[in-house]
Amino acid sequence: MKKHKCGWCVGDALYEAYHDQEWGTPVYDDDTLFEFLILETFQAGLSWITILRKRNNFFDAFDQFDYKKIANYNEDKKTELLQNAGIIRNKLKINATITNANLFIDIQNEFGSFSDYIWAFVDNKPIKNKVQDYKDAPANTELSDNISKALKKRGFKFVGSTVIYAFMQAIGMVNDHEIDCFRYNEV
Repeated sequence: MKKHKCGWCVGDALYEAYHDQEWGTPVYDDDTLFEFLILETFQAGLSWITILRKRNNFFDAFDQFDYKKIANYNEDKKTELLQNAGIIRNKLKINATITNANLFIDIQNEFGSFSDYIWAFVDNKPIKNKVQDYKDAPANTELSDNISKALKKRGFKFVGSTVIYAFMQAIGMVNDHEIDCFRYNEV
């Protein structure tokens, strides 16, 4: 018997694998949280499948998402990234990634980890929504508005409420799997 999956991923093997293995699974590891923050930043205005198809290229181009290295990128590295056809070559998003890496480290220094900081917004417990059809899931919420404002106040870039809500979904802060999806009760 075929397992029911959220409608947004059905029909593309890469999307389905991401859905089945990652999306909505709670993430507490700072390295992975930073990876998703970068990917969601670059996704702004684009489709998620575009980012997934370039994910390995981003991994290579951005030093395996090592925020300590990214925080120290210089103009030569920015130029190299802008010439890399394997990623999204957007100067503002590349600059934002470097800025965000530095601010990510600042949060770690202040709170012990970025994970402790971000998960405190939900009292360290994922919010389990009751989405019947993925098309009915919100693009943003009051909570994503608040997190977005908090990050922007610290100087983060490309962290609008919609980007943050997608980040929250990806890292499992909110479970927006359809209620009849096989992953709904697994995450």
